[in-house]
Amino acid sequence: MSACPTFFPRQRLAYAVAMALLPVATLAQVDRESSTPMPVIEVVGKQLEDVSRMTGSVVLVDREQLELIQPLSTEDALRRLPGINAKSEEESGVVSNIGIRGLSASESKSLILEDGVPVAPGLFIGNERYFNPRIQRMEGIEVLKGSASLRYGPSTIGGVINYQTKTPDDGVLISARAGSFNTREATVEAGGRTESDDAFAGIVATHADSDGFMDKGYEMTDIMAKAGMRFSDTHSVGLKFSWHENDANISYRGLLLEDYRDGRSYNPAPDDWFLSDRTGFDVTHEWTLSDSATLKTLVYWSEVTRDYWRYGVNTSASNAAGRWVYSDNLTGNNRSFERYGIESRLTVDHSMFGFENQAEFGLRYMEEESDDTRIRATRASDRTGTNDRHIIDSADSIAGYVQNRFAITERLAVTPGLRIESYEQDRRVLTDNNASASTTNTEFLPGVGATFELTESAQLYGGVYKAFSPASNGVALDGLTDQKLDGERSVNYEMGIRGIEGPLTYEVAAFSMDFDNQVVTGNSDPNLSQSNAGETRHRGMELVLGYQLGGGFSIDGNATWVPLSEFRSGDNRGNRLPYAPKILGNLALNYSAGPLSAALTAHHRGEQYGDPTNREDIPTNAASGIWGGELPAYTVVDLLAQYKFSSKLTLFGAVKNIADKRYITGLREGIYVGPDRSFEVGFRYHL
Repeated sequence: MSACPTFFPRQRLAYAVAMALLPVATLAQVDRESSTPMPVIEVVGKQLEDVSRMTGSVVLVDREQLELIQPLSTEDALRRLPGINAKSEEESGVVSNIGIRGLSASESKSLILEDGVPVAPGLFIGNERYFNPRIQRMEGIEVLKGSASLRYGPSTIGGVINYQTKTPDDGVLISARAGSFNTREATVEAGGRTESDDAFAGIVATHADSDGFMDKGYEMTDIMAKAGMRFSDTHSVGLKFSWHENDANISYRGLLLEDYRDGRSYNPAPDDWFLSDRTGFDVTHEWTLSDSATLKTLVYWSEVTRDYWRYGVNTSASNAAGRWVYSDNLTGNNRSFERYGIESRLTVDHSMFGFENQAEFGLRYMEEESDDTRIRATRASDRTGTNDRHIIDSADSIAGYVQNRFAITERLAVTPGLRIESYEQDRRVLTDNNASASTTNTEFLPGVGATFELTESAQLYGGVYKAFSPASNGVALDGLTDQKLDGERSVNYEMGIRGIEGPLTYEVAAFSMDFDNQVVTGNSDPNLSQSNAGETRHRGMELVLGYQLGGGFSIDGNATWVPLSEFRSGDNRGNRLPYAPKILGNLALNYSAGPLSAALTAHHRGEQYGDPTNREDIPTNAASGIWGGELPAYTVVDLLAQYKFSSKLTLFGAVKNIADKRYITGLREGIYVGPDRSFEVGFRYHL
């Protein structure tokens, strides 16, 4: 049973036990990659049997779909998928703001991978939002929810998102686009293979710059080099090096209320800068031990730096002016993150207990360290000054995992699994005479899932599993005291059905997530400041539908309904979580005939709150200590098209936010506004 539901244009689902076909676009991708000798860790996989074993919801997005929608960021792509809420702060998605199935989009509880490698800067030490992978290097996205996501971790409460990077083929592909806000982007993909097809090497390089909506400009360079070699029928290795740099003129400050109401569009913090870069290196080795056993080993290293320079504000002058008025005091909250790890996964097909079995064993060791400095400077000192806070955070973790899929009958399969995460966190404050503290924790995470073939074209699936997200160093070691905190735990349930009936494809899933240990401030022990006390509950459903109208036309849509996403304890008991709308929806009318592909898409996000108190009014001035309020619902409509003139040349274009809808995307220190109507045009050319 295959499952790859998404509302992306031209997506064609097909479901069957043994004879089903993946969409034409996806099959083309599989064929193109089948000769690639570079091994890679995939969350789902592209073969029918890989997808059919998943006991939770699955979304696969391929390169052809990404090329049609022309996303400016990974968040622009993810907001079109079922269950995902993207809280955009600016159109290029510099930082990650993703919420899945009623989880707050302002706090990450989902695991973000690139080719199976963690890319969030600090999984155990915190600040995982500070880097967001660039969409320009991606050719696919895998989203896995439910019990099948237990194979990965930590922070798989909402699920797993795995970005798949491009693998340059023979020759050179040049693509470029230009658009509103003086946006310009150019990408070169160049690669070559040996005649025997046993080795390849290639590069993907992108440069983009823009004045940005509301003058939130950026300049970005992203370079990725890949190489692979098949040494024999049993051994192959892949290498990937990536380097990214982005200078973004953004801040945590938005418009004040009156300027928003008056339709103003200016950068509310014109001198603040978010400067980030990332360097990474991955090595993947695949060893085919036998026809029934394969061992994959992944070694990775990365370093992320994030320098965030912000000017202080004059509160009384800001209130009088109705917009932010800045002082000459400049603060640099500058952090760097280093990670290295090694992970091995052994898959074995066997017939123990008289069943057809597929077993998987995993082991991972990872170290993380961050260097956190706070530089006090002035407007005249050019980002130099006194370092009055210098903290080194580190974490060592080891994880083990085992699962076995029992094919009980030809129609029923059951997959139990267990993951163990053990980690030690350390904090050292250099500006406090090297004072330090440490804590350790171990989590046992069981789960079980199942699939059942109702008919040759419909499948039931479901499962239950325990997930967790570790408390960061700054919380677990608050005040340089071991706060004796467990991880934030959740018991997740899911049940769904997916299938095809003639021109109709569908998937319906119901889910439930029960937190019993969200970390909150306050403790009965006077020596501690944090407590294992918070409880939240999340209940909802996802619906995915596709229908082939004929004549090249089709309709795709998805809807997410989360009626319950609330605090169950504390001062905010009964309140809804912030940035967790009850309704999310997407609808697309697609057309594909000959060289022309086009889609008219609509994205709807229901109303949501900006803070846990669920206050409805948005603060009117700069003196407010709590930036909350109700964010109204909105719908954005886009028109996308591309035309293939020849096997070498394709032209594409888009009009996004056709109705020029003005809407609020977030609240922090002010109001974040969604982009106005924008235009894009570009080309792809194979040399």
